[in-house]
Amino acid sequence: MNTKKLAASQVLDRVLVLEMVRVTEAAAIAASKLIGRGDEKAADHAAVEAMRKAFDELYMDGTVVIGEGERDEAPMLYIGEKVGGAPGRGPKIDIALDPLEGTTITAKAGPNALAVLAAAEEGCLLNAPDTYMDKIAVGPGYPDDVISLEKTVTENVQAVAAAKGVEPNEIIVCVLDRPRHADIIAELRGLGCGVVLIGDGDVAGVIATTDPETTIDMYMGQGGAPEGVLAAAALRCVGGQFNGRLVFRNDDERARARKWGIEELDRIYKLEDLAKGDCIFAATGVTDGSLLDGVKRLRGGKMTTESVVMRASSGTVRWIRGEHRSS
Repeated sequence: MNTKKLAASQVLDRVLVLEMVRVTEAAAIAASKLIGRGDEKAADHAAVEAMRKAFDELYMDGTVVIGEGERDEAPMLYIGEKVGGAPGRGPKIDIALDPLEGTTITAKAGPNALAVLAAAEEGCLLNAPDTYMDKIAVGPGYPDDVISLEKTVTENVQAVAAAKGVEPNEIIVCVLDRPRHADIIAELRGLGCGVVLIGDGDVAGVIATTDPETTIDMYMGQGGAPEGVLAAAALRCVGGQFNGRLVFRNDDERARARKWGIEELDRIYKLEDLAKGDCIFAATGVTDGSLLDGVKRLRGGKMTTESVVMRASSGTVRWIRGEHRSS
């Protein structure tokens, strides 16, 4: 038995499963002060600073593999930045994060803004460049490879409908409301599918496929590649299928991908290509949404938060309601 790996896994239990919720809580609370204020940058900055400070209270030697951007673009939580309070001593952990997934949502007080992160042992999360990604996802309970980016929209819907034992017009699909998705939306509606359009927050959109109460069967469309890795980490914990393919708009984006070790530029990534090993996913609601309630500020200086934390190796999902005093 590899005792070093066993020791690391024991530390993951203690540090990552519950302690990481404190990190997303801190980011969500900080961002919540800017809900509806119309300032996306200020909300994101507040979440980033709070998340960075919370990381430094944890005993780990963490590295940001997906963050706010490259070092020259982001002063804090940039790709490659070291986080944690035990550099060189604690367990080596890779972190993918989005301190405020839904900056526009938060600025406009819309639904489904989250503070999210994924953590895994070193080398288990794809270093996805900050480009777009074609995505398709379903929740658990389907045959392997029921979905594929090599299939058309119609073929994917028909496959999921057949596996579910319903007609294609009974399938409900979540899609980001963007002009680039006009053809997808038209094809889905031509099949009679229900289409749930969301303004932002495609991590929550992907995770919605795992919750029967949302009635969403599939997620389709193009969104950020970093968010694809975060969503894949969540699906690794609770089950489901995911396909992602990086989309490059120019040579600069292709060069950035190669910089992070990606050579197969047209590769279709499946779930474990993006997030493998004993992944942890944590999220705290900033605004109310289908997945989590947002931060509530109560009389007497109290606040409440709602969070979820998931672990791949055990399949455990914990829903956590926190009560906090304002600082």
